[in-house]
Formats: sequence, structure tokens, C-alpha cells
Amino acid sequence: MKKIKKLFVIALNVLIIGGAVWLGYQKFDEYFNNPWTRNGQVRANVIKVAPRVSGPVVYVAVNDNQFVRKGDLLFQIDDSTYEVALSQAEASLERAVVSSRGKKIEYERLLDIRARDKGAVSLKDLTRRQIAYEESLIQIKVSEQQLNAAKLNMAFTRVYASVDGYVSNLDIKEGTQAVANQPLLALVDVNSFWVFGYFRESQLENISIGDAAKVTLMAYPEQPIEAVVDSLGWGIAPKDGTVGYNLLPNVNPVFQWIRLAQRIPVRISLKDLPDGIDLRFGLTASIMVMPDETQNHE
Repeated sequence: MKKIKKLFVIALNVLIIGGAVWLGYQKFDEYFNNPWTRNGQVRANVIKVAPRVSGPVVYVAVNDNQFVRKGDLLFQIDDSTYEVALSQAEASLERAVVSSRGKKIEYERLLDIRARDKGAVSLKDLTRRQIAYEESLIQIKVSEQQLNAAKLNMAFTRVYASVDGYVSNLDIKEGTQAVANQPLLALVDVNSFWVFGYFRESQLENISIGDAAKVTLMAYPEQPIEAVVDSLGWGIAPKDGTVGYNLLPNVNPVFQWIRLAQRIPVRISLKDLPDGIDLRFGLTASIMVMPDETQNHE
């Protein structure tokens, strides 16, 4: 009985050791036969939010790092000067309409007189009245466009979120002077996250668009994310040859027996995220590409 028990323990130990060796071999095979890198980063589209008009900020509707929906108010600029400009544009349009009505009456009166007595009105006077009337019609169109511009400027005093995302780098408060087309805050688009993996150039021949991939974030090491290769970069900035002293090229010295592989960016699209993972711009990621697990693609 003791011998059977001893043999059972030995067999169990052999099984455990064998399983560990097999798992180790699987990991070894996975890491050495599939392209992988620890040099990866989470990226997203960052919207630089800039007002279309200038003026002091009178209301800030959000806090730094707050989540907002598309269409939510971010901040408001003082609209008093734009309200005056809108009233002026409305008055200008009314004046142009009244002026055009008077010029039309004068032109039609001369037409009527000339129809009854051709010699009573010269062709020159009639043409002059016609041109004045047609110019008044053009002035109405100009005034209408000026009114539209004033309405737009009035609307532009309220700045809204253009995407769902997180407010970042909020550094404004009531009284801050907003300048047209100068960004005041950043908005990280929550629906645009992807990962850039910087793979060695010697690995590129084993990476194709559509290949399956696994992304592991340093912030969530136990929750790998299923992903797919979206695209491969076609260029990187050269370190050698840039202009240096006296317009001469800068060339970095290298050891003849060491040749470091360049790193090429590979864009990785993420699939469904596991529960509890919050993506943030700049998180460190490890990426493994698995060509054997891809679907057939051309």
C-alpha cells in the first residue's frame, strides 16, 4: 500500500512538472515565434477646443477630467458685444429693404412715364434708375449675409463638446480672455482609442494587416485585450543627416559590431474591452501579434 501511494505521488509530481514544462514551452514558442514588443502606447484623438469668437469667459460648465457627451456645453463667452452687432445687422437689413423699395418705386415711375411719352424720360435717366434699383437688391443680399454672420457669432459664444470624451488640461475660469481660434482646453475622444506598437524592423515581415493581436496594459497586467493589426507605418524621422553646426549634417557615431534595429509604428485596433478597464492616452502597453490565429485575408 505504501509503495502504491509512493508511486502515485511520484506520478503526480511528474505530471505537474511535465505540465509546467509544457506551459513554459508554449510561452517560449509564443514569444519567440510571434512578433511582440513591450514598447507600445495607448493613443486617442485629442480635440483641441478653440472658440470661434473672442471675448471674456463668463461661464465654465465643466471640470478638469470630467466626462462629457457630444453637444454638452463646455464654456460661454460674453455675448453682449455680439448682441449689439446682431441688432445693428438687423437694422441694416431693414434699412436696405426700405431703400430698395424706394428705388423700385422711382424706377417703375420712370418706366410708366416713358411708356406714355417716350420723349419725357431719357434713356440715360432710366438706365441710372435701373442700376440704382439693382444695386439696392444686391445690398439687401449683403445685409442678409451680414445678419447671418452676426447670428453665427452670437451662437459661437457658446462652445459645445464635438465628441463624447474627457475634458483635459482645463485651465480657464470666469474672466479668462478667450481669443478666436486659440485652444482653451483638450477633449480626449472616448470612442477613438487605439494602440501604437513600435516593432523592430526585423519583425515586420511577420506582421500583416488583419493579423490578430493581444494587448496587455501595464495598468491591467491580468486582463489582456483582443485586438487586430490595423496598419503599418511607412516612415520614421531620421536621426542622422539633420542640419547641425554651420549647416553641416549631424551623424551619430555607431559601434560597428552593434546594429540596433529601427522601431516602426504599427497601429493596433482594440476589440471589446474587458470589464473594469479604463483606457487613458499614453498608457504603456505590450503587444503580441499572432499570424497563426488570423483569418484568411488578401
